[in-house]
Amino acid sequence: MENNKQEITDKVINVIGQIRPYLQQDGGDIEFVDLSDDNVVNVRLLGACGSCPYSTMTLKNGVESAMKKAIPEIKSVEAVNLDF
Repeated sequence: MENNKQEITDKVINVIGQIRPYLQQDGGDIEFVDLSDDNVVNVRLLGACGSCPYSTMTLKNGVESAMKKAIPEIKSVEAVNLDF
Protein backbone atom coordinates (compact mmCIF):
# COMPACT_ATOMS: atom_id res chain seq x y z
CA MET A 1 0.00 0.00 0.00
CA GLU A 2 2.81 2.39 0.89
CA ASN A 3 4.41 1.76 -2.50
CA ASN A 4 1.15 2.71 -4.23
CA LYS A 5 1.00 5.96 -2.23
CA GLN A 6 4.55 6.77 -3.34
CA GLU A 7 3.62 6.09 -6.97
CA ILE A 8 0.62 8.41 -6.72
CA THR A 9 2.75 11.05 -4.95
CA ASP A 10 5.31 10.89 -7.78
CA LYS A 11 2.52 11.34 -10.34
CA VAL A 12 1.09 14.29 -8.39
CA ILE A 13 4.48 16.01 -8.31
CA ASN A 14 4.80 15.42 -12.05
CA VAL A 15 1.38 16.99 -12.76
CA ILE A 16 2.20 19.97 -10.53
CA GLY A 17 5.41 20.39 -12.53
CA GLN A 18 3.34 20.60 -15.72
CA ILE A 19 0.88 23.11 -14.24
CA ARG A 20 3.48 25.33 -12.54
CA PRO A 21 4.59 27.29 -15.67
CA TYR A 22 1.01 28.46 -16.29
CA LEU A 23 0.70 29.77 -12.75
CA GLN A 24 4.15 31.37 -12.92
CA GLN A 25 3.10 33.32 -16.05
CA ASP A 26 0.58 35.11 -13.83
CA GLY A 27 3.06 35.70 -11.02
CA GLY A 28 1.98 32.74 -8.91
CA ASP A 29 3.24 29.31 -8.08
CA ILE A 30 2.16 26.04 -6.50
CA GLU A 31 3.99 23.73 -4.13
CA PHE A 32 3.17 20.14 -3.23
CA VAL A 33 2.67 19.68 0.52
CA ASP A 34 1.46 16.11 0.93
CA LEU A 35 -0.91 13.37 -0.12
CA SER A 36 -3.35 12.19 2.52
CA ASP A 37 -4.17 8.53 3.08
CA ASP A 38 -7.53 9.07 1.37
CA ASN A 39 -5.87 10.55 -1.76
CA VAL A 40 -6.48 14.23 -1.10
CA VAL A 41 -3.63 16.34 -2.46
CA ASN A 42 -2.61 19.27 -0.25
CA VAL A 43 -0.83 22.13 -1.99
CA ARG A 44 0.37 25.61 -1.08
CA LEU A 45 -0.43 28.44 -3.46
CA LEU A 46 2.40 30.98 -3.62
CA GLY A 47 3.02 34.44 -5.00
CA ALA A 48 0.06 36.04 -6.75
CA CYS A 49 -1.91 32.80 -6.37
CA GLY A 50 -1.72 33.03 -2.59
CA SER A 51 -3.66 36.28 -2.46
CA CYS A 52 -5.71 36.11 -5.67
CA PRO A 53 -9.47 36.09 -5.12
CA TYR A 54 -9.77 33.60 -7.96
CA SER A 55 -7.27 31.16 -6.50
CA THR A 56 -9.98 28.79 -5.26
CA MET A 57 -11.45 28.70 -8.75
CA THR A 58 -7.99 28.14 -10.25
CA LEU A 59 -7.35 25.41 -7.74
CA LYS A 60 -10.62 23.54 -8.33
CA ASN A 61 -11.22 24.16 -12.05
CA GLY A 62 -7.62 24.09 -13.18
CA VAL A 63 -5.36 22.18 -10.84
CA GLU A 64 -7.87 19.70 -9.44
CA SER A 65 -9.43 18.86 -12.80
CA ALA A 66 -6.01 18.33 -14.40
CA MET A 67 -4.93 16.23 -11.43
CA LYS A 68 -8.04 14.02 -11.49
CA LYS A 69 -7.77 13.59 -15.26
CA ALA A 70 -4.14 12.46 -15.00
CA ILE A 71 -4.58 10.48 -11.77
CA PRO A 72 -8.11 9.07 -11.34
CA GLU A 73 -7.32 7.93 -7.79
CA ILE A 74 -7.19 11.55 -6.58
CA LYS A 75 -10.30 12.59 -4.64
CA SER A 76 -9.61 16.34 -4.44
CA VAL A 77 -6.94 19.03 -4.30
CA GLU A 78 -6.96 21.37 -1.31
CA ALA A 79 -4.90 24.48 -0.55
CA VAL A 80 -3.47 24.47 2.95
CA ASN A 81 -2.74 28.19 3.06
CA LEU A 82 -5.93 29.97 2.02
CA ASP A 83 -5.55 32.64 4.68
CA PHE A 84 -6.55 35.80 2.87
